[in-house]
Amino acid sequence: MSDGAFLGLIAGLGLLSIWWSLWEQEARPARRGALGRVMDRLRDDLITVGLDTVPPAAVPALSAGLGLVVAATLWAISSAVVPSLTIGALGSILPVVVLHSAARRRTTAMREVWPEAVDHINSAIRAGLSLPEALVQLSRKGPEELQPAFAEFALDYQVTGDFAACLDRLKVRLADPVGDRIVEALRITRDVGGTDLGGLLRTLASFLREDARTRAELEARQSWTINAARLALAAPWLVLALMATRPEAAQAYDSATGLGLIAAGGAVSLVAYRVMLQIARLPQDERVLR
Repeated sequence: MSDGAFLGLIAGLGLLSIWWSLWEQEARPARRGALGRVMDRLRDDLITVGLDTVPPAAVPALSAGLGLVVAATLWAISSAVVPSLTIGALGSILPVVVLHSAARRRTTAMREVWPEAVDHINSAIRAGLSLPEALVQLSRKGPEELQPAFAEFALDYQVTGDFAACLDRLKVRLADPVGDRIVEALRITRDVGGTDLGGLLRTLASFLREDARTRAELEARQSWTINAARLALAAPWLVLALMATRPEAAQAYDSATGLGLIAAGGAVSLVAYRVMLQIARLPQDERVLR
């Protein structure tokens, strides 16, 4: 591939990614298949970190743009196509990894505050407030992390008065599996009635505290092992990225043999990373009550 053609390809794909990310995505029905699950996961992660106005399609566009910029920069330094494209492809994963890590940290922090929120709801109901009023008061007296979502719920309920629809929109704003279970439990209680709501909320708060405590202990014990494994996995590619900044070293990989070596290393790294995730995997809450 000539130098001009390579630069033209990089520039064209970058402009296409920027153009694509500027268009607002229309509301679509629930997606199916692997691509649908990936886009749903990106949407949930964006909502979790507070970027609910960003369309999920902007994340792949940003990833592609970053990868192209990294590849073009390394190519301009080394003139080696194969190492530049490889490091560019790895760099394109960075936005997704950062977003997922931020969402996971946020979910972990939310896991700690949900028991307190359930206690607030229970106290409000015991004080004689209705269920909608108990949820509204979380916007003022609840945990700080949950106040914005419940403030929007309060405004929504004040405008519409439709408790069920407001609960549906609250689940979307929270994008949290624990929040889904709590909302659905409150919905069922509201629909069928009964006098056991206090006992239900106390049991739920106790279960959430025990689950958070157990997960924190397990994650603390295995965190150093996982971090060491990730560092060992990333080290060869960091070395390759540094070598790509030296033209004489990068040219050694700019061949069919170098491409085969990089492809074999990528396959081994991918398999090793998947095995590591399976070994260290803890049961994760899934959003089954969307």
